[in-house]
Amino acid sequence: MTVHRFGFVSLIGRPNVGKSTLLNRLLGTKLAITSDKAQTTRLPIQGVLTTPTYQMAFVDTPGIHKPHSTLGRAMRDRALDTIHDVDVLAFVVDAVAGPGAGDRYIVQSLATVSTPVVLVLNKVERFHPDKVLPLLAQYQSWHPFVSYVPCSARTGIHMDILLQQLYAQLPEGPRGYPEDHLTDHSERFLCAEMIREQLLHRTREELPHSVAVVIERMHPDARGVVHIDALIVVERASHKGMVIGRKGALLKEVGQAARQEIATLLGSRIFLQLWVKIQPDWQNNARHLRNLGLQDDADGTS
Repeated sequence: MTVHRFGFVSLIGRPNVGKSTLLNRLLGTKLAITSDKAQTTRLPIQGVLTTPTYQMAFVDTPGIHKPHSTLGRAMRDRALDTIHDVDVLAFVVDAVAGPGAGDRYIVQSLATVSTPVVLVLNKVERFHPDKVLPLLAQYQSWHPFVSYVPCSARTGIHMDILLQQLYAQLPEGPRGYPEDHLTDHSERFLCAEMIREQLLHRTREELPHSVAVVIERMHPDARGVVHIDALIVVERASHKGMVIGRKGALLKEVGQAARQEIATLLGSRIFLQLWVKIQPDWQNNARHLRNLGLQDDADGTS
């Protein structure tokens, strides 16, 4: 008889190793936004996978990195906090890039943690199989991982094996959430993230870190159309110009793409309005971070 298990699994790793893509692949639905820009994930994203034999509550954390702003420190601290509060850690690394200083920094943070850690070698669809064992040996010299899984979040290679390895580390127990529960995040949060994702796809490298999106108003009308008013916050006038684009073209493109994503998420027709506001140096202002939902009062960074 198969034992039912329930527990929390934190996806940790340096920026841009594919944690959000992995979360979406494991859940079989798009929950976390993705882009090729580092630090796309700003807050831990929780997604729950339920099967007849287990329930895994995944936490997709911000990429752990050396911070250069109040926002960066808050992101790093939230990611590191999860390593003490979960049942299993999935340490996601980029098999193509190989071990780096960022990976070693994370491993050093695991030195005093008793939580079992599964090493996830991601992006193996771009990696020669003969290089797996030498790469694994290098990582194993750093930390006693309970198991390792070469896989591809993009193509789905070995997702079944990864789930088996994570299942083996979960404690026995009944479900912790209702069977149809997917995430703890509100629809407002998910809608804001989908707008930010479209901005990330269309803006230059220097802009993404200085953009935030806030849903100021969201309500259905009598016809069932959901009206959403969203505020895009930037730090400089030049950034505002980048977001709006020539004759408003980029902002219009962002709105059209985001509206389609949100309509799929909510299963409703969407009327989306976007505004852009300059908030100088908001990444280093604790009050602005709290107002934008990116920092708690208890974080103590100001």
